[in-house]
Amino acid sequence: MFLGRIRRTASAPVELVALRDGGLVSLADLGTDDPVALLNSHGLSRLSEEVASRRPVLDEAAVVFEPPVATCTKICCLALNYVAHAEESGMEVPPEPVLFFKPPSALTGHNRPVIAPARTSHLEHEVELAVVIGKVTRDLPAERWREAVAGYTVVNDMTARDLQLVNIGRNVPWDQSKGFDTFAPAGPYLATVDEVPDPQALELTLEVDGEVRQRANTKQMVFGIPRLIADLSDGMTLMPGDLIATGTIAGIAPLKDGDTMRATVEGVGTLVNTVKFRSA
Repeated sequence: MFLGRIRRTASAPVELVALRDGGLVSLADLGTDDPVALLNSHGLSRLSEEVASRRPVLDEAAVVFEPPVATCTKICCLALNYVAHAEESGMEVPPEPVLFFKPPSALTGHNRPVIAPARTSHLEHEVELAVVIGKVTRDLPAERWREAVAGYTVVNDMTARDLQLVNIGRNVPWDQSKGFDTFAPAGPYLATVDEVPDPQALELTLEVDGEVRQRANTKQMVFGIPRLIADLSDGMTLMPGDLIATGTIAGIAPLKDGDTMRATVEGVGTLVNTVKFRSA
């Protein structure tokens, strides 16, 4: 099942929907626009039956997408979690997971613009599989990792590379280069766990105006999802709706004003966003 959050118009209330038969089934009458909360209250089986009993009433092309999580306290991002990406960045593969955060204010939806602030002239894309946390999770052993997962989505970890490199050179934190508004496009949907039986065997691709720039498989992660959830929840509480962006693959490259990015994770979805430079 694929659950999304949309507006029928830009100013309309947010509405919960499910993708079915190429159209969108409205779930607005279920009393929440939070996919994770609805999964927790109804359960996957019951909610699947509810969706199957309804007919699609909306067209994907005619709605405004919001991020597929209604509440998110943090976006946990993994750096250098693919060997080829570490190599292209001129960095060593880390012996332990390397974590940084994006604020929830960086989230934006499918078909929404990514807006680079005037202070940067070098923006780059980073396609990633993101894990959506489904319940309050702390100190969870790696072998029980599935207990924490509500589903998966696509994230494009946008980076102001010029600002990041300056901060790396100064040996100071570089979170700001990753955390601007719209720098965490996510979606279009939350793909529930039944849609993704093995998240460590998914093709990732990113195209810019039809040119494939990134392509690899999640099986190539240095640290897999069980290890990441165990490591992140060791002493830090993960909340429902939090995202774990599991790292990008090789092929990062600069973007220009007006470029359209298509970030795809096999079985999860294709996230489309267009780049806008404020200085352009």
